[in-house]
Parts: sequence; structure tokens; C-alpha cells
Amino acid sequence: MCAVTDLAELKTQIHRAFARGEYPGDWCLTNSREGFEPGLLDEEFKGKSDWRALDAAFIDQAPNGYGTALSFFSDEAFRFYLPAYLLADLDDKLQQADAVFALTHGFDNKSRGERINPRRYGERTWFEHARHKFAVFNAEQAKSIVAYLRHKLAGDTITDFQKSHIREALDNYWAARAGEAP
Repeated sequence: MCAVTDLAELKTQIHRAFARGEYPGDWCLTNSREGFEPGLLDEEFKGKSDWRALDAAFIDQAPNGYGTALSFFSDEAFRFYLPAYLLADLDDKLQQADAVFALTHGFDNKSRGERINPRRYGERTWFEHARHKFAVFNAEQAKSIVAYLRHKLAGDTITDFQKSHIREALDNYWAARAGEAP
């Protein structure tokens, strides 16, 4: 079980876990070139090499008011910018961006066996996609994500639906990834 009981302690844990993260570079911000949102994301995040300096209102709306950056970041950019989203969420400053969904989709029981797009990706499931995406996180970062998810689970700011997804994601992936019991 998570040892983090205090919000300030959780924020410190997140800062510490992601302190040495390296900016992926302007060329490696998105995971897609389909549609217009990845291009908007590139424009808005280009040169933003310090996640600590990002305003919560900016990340909540990026790109261009859609609030979908977490869905379009490359794996490396997702890892780099995630702490900004987690901290903004802990401060109740996110209205559009959904860090919980970004960390649980593919690991919940409903989506884990679903194929992404069989015509394009064949048999690849959301679970396989999510495991690959989160393989870039080190143990300390995974532990901070587990602590964040458990904090959200214990709070009253999310729906029962979200809580079930968190429980399933912890059971199906995150707890083991962090070296903890579900």
C-alpha cells in the first residue's frame, strides 16, 4: 500500500521522481501526424523544456483549447510533461485534461482486451499499447504514479466509474510495475 498520506508529501514525491527528466526535443513531442491536433501540440510545446514552468491553465487547454495533449504526446514527451499534469490535478486546476484517464485507459478491464484499430494495428490491444507507452518510466516514477492514483482513489473528486478504472489499473498493471502489492 502507498506510504504517502499527505498531499504535500505526494507532491514532493512527484517532483523528486521526475526531477532528472530530460526534454525530449522539439522533434519528439508527438506520437502521431494524423489530424491537426499533433501539429498544434508541436507548435505550443516547442521549446518548453521545463515542465515546472508550465502554467496549469496552459496545459489544461493545450493544444489550442482542446485539452488533449496527453493523448498526442510521444512516449518520451508524455513522461517528461506528466508531472506538470499530476501536480496541476492535485491542485484541482484541470478541467479538460484527464490525467487519471491517461494513466488507466488500457489497464481497466473493459479496454484492456480491445483492439485499437484492427485495419491499421492488427491485433494490438489497448493493454499492449499502454504497457509499451509506460515502459519508459523508471521505478521511482511508477511509484509516484501509484501514489497519485491511490490519492485520487481515496478522495471525493472523481466518479465511482473513475474509481473502478483506477482500481483495475492498479491491479492489472501499476502496482506490479511499481513493485507493490495491488
